[in-house]
Amino acid sequence: MTQQAGHQVAIDFDVPAQMRDGTILRANVYRPAGEGKWPVLLTRLPYGKDLPIGSSLLDPLQVARRGYVVIVQDTRGRFTSGGEWDPMRFEAEDGYDTVEWASKLHYSNGIVGMFGISYFGFTQWAAMTQQPPALKAAVPVQTWNDPLNGVTFRGGALELGTTAQWQMSMGIDVLMRRYRGEADPRKLGAALYQLIHDIDALGTQGYASLPLSEFAPLKRNDVSPAFFDAFEYEMQRERVEYMTILGQHEKVTVPTFSIAGWYDIFLKDTIENFRIMREQGTTPEARQSKLLVGPWSHGGMMNPIGELNFGMGASAAFIDLKIDLVSLQVRWFDHYLKQVENDIESEAPIKLFVMGANTWRDEQEWPLARAVETRYYLHSSGHANTLAGDGALSTTAPESEEPDNYIYDPANPVPTRGGALLMTPEYRSGPYDQRSIEQREDVLVYSTPELEQDVEVTGPITVHLWATSSAPDTDFVARLVDVHPDGYAQNLTDGIIRARHRNFAQGEASSLIEPGKAYEYVIDLWATSNLFKQGHRIRVDITSSSFPRWDRNPNTGQPLGSDAEFQEAHQTILHDTEHPSHILLPIIPASA
Repeated sequence: MTQQAGHQVAIDFDVPAQMRDGTILRANVYRPAGEGKWPVLLTRLPYGKDLPIGSSLLDPLQVARRGYVVIVQDTRGRFTSGGEWDPMRFEAEDGYDTVEWASKLHYSNGIVGMFGISYFGFTQWAAMTQQPPALKAAVPVQTWNDPLNGVTFRGGALELGTTAQWQMSMGIDVLMRRYRGEADPRKLGAALYQLIHDIDALGTQGYASLPLSEFAPLKRNDVSPAFFDAFEYEMQRERVEYMTILGQHEKVTVPTFSIAGWYDIFLKDTIENFRIMREQGTTPEARQSKLLVGPWSHGGMMNPIGELNFGMGASAAFIDLKIDLVSLQVRWFDHYLKQVENDIESEAPIKLFVMGANTWRDEQEWPLARAVETRYYLHSSGHANTLAGDGALSTTAPESEEPDNYIYDPANPVPTRGGALLMTPEYRSGPYDQRSIEQREDVLVYSTPELEQDVEVTGPITVHLWATSSAPDTDFVARLVDVHPDGYAQNLTDGIIRARHRNFAQGEASSLIEPGKAYEYVIDLWATSNLFKQGHRIRVDITSSSFPRWDRNPNTGQPLGSDAEFQEAHQTILHDTEHPSHILLPIIPASA
């Protein structure tokens, strides 16, 4: 969108930077040619500085032409950098050291900004907690602050789909480095062949490997000890402290521009990073932080997303038909690194995309102050199973109603279909029609009548589910769905809760449940922004699995990953006066 002639660009490859322990990390440096000093934009990633992903979010050639030094660095133990690969372990210290190194390069003016997505969004936050003096602004995109909320676990369930796929794909470079000094190249070839074969088979076979604590695709290739650590530190915060930003935001003193997606695997934490900095930032600059939320999946920012066309203005290349994502980031850095007066500070702190309406809108706070928290209660005559059932959803509280029942069989779990995913190609992210899922007997379907007027839902969403189970441990999954007039069931957001970890968010210790006893499960569906149009219906699906996105709960109550066999669980969902199961929706008044 924004075009700008500029400098000729010089590129220096494999530039070394020495860390405090002597380890050498290497980077590619893109800079304006000739004499001069410029502000630096730095990204640190484990995916290969020489591969396309290193320039996918912010084109270093474009940005160097606009008067910046752009540095793309391989993190410790990856590709051209020295040291041992231990995911996330050294990013805080290495981030500090690299920022200070970058600020002292002869073509640097001593001012540094950071950018990047996902893992290289985390490398920004990790560095910011160390307060390197030269760092003045950052743009962390789609990244986490709590690894127990979307990285390794979610609601107490293992993020199997993401972690297995990510750890195996990272193993390619692990093998390349392991066999680098071998005289016989056939050893590397055989190892790579096995790993790639297992990666290709992961979606169709590998995810089903049991027991999880001996997960065969990774155990066979020996490329990721970190995967197996999760079975030892299940939901133990102290064991994941090195990859946690939550609780450290007060150390961050610079402005951050967080960028999120409604179908992203780190949606909640990206929004929370913004909210915490905006409300509790310890410096005036930190409180200038901003947020952009598109209808995007993880790394997927071009229209369409999933099966749906949100319009050209939804694409990162044509945001609101006004600016592209690269220019938007450069505009942020122009203000904070070059002191360009471009009205950044006077603009609304939030720009979000309202799905359904398919428009962008500016907002002042999160959650939206004008949102009205509204309870939509589950109803039925005891037969909410499948699309053909009698499940209903309304704002009227239940009285005396028969509960709903289904059997959760881990050997035949409900398959993952769309959503906030980062998995193998068989499992695509974003919105996908849920009707094939909703035809199953182990899925309860609760829908409103056709809406007589538009209803906008924008904000955090939770489900309060009263349930009993025949098992000592089990899972419950809830999903919010927009049902179109033709029946198309668009998934918006979902969540899971593992019964033994039901009170983890309240700081209580994990404990098994008493079979047959009613418990209230609070399922965090994170957030969405969607206009349910007149003639559409609001729907909530309830079940006990979404595999292989989340690991199957074997219903035995045994330690995580130890089971090679399953048992069925008989689930009962209560919705009566004493057990008013409901979804809490933030409704935006039509007059607003």
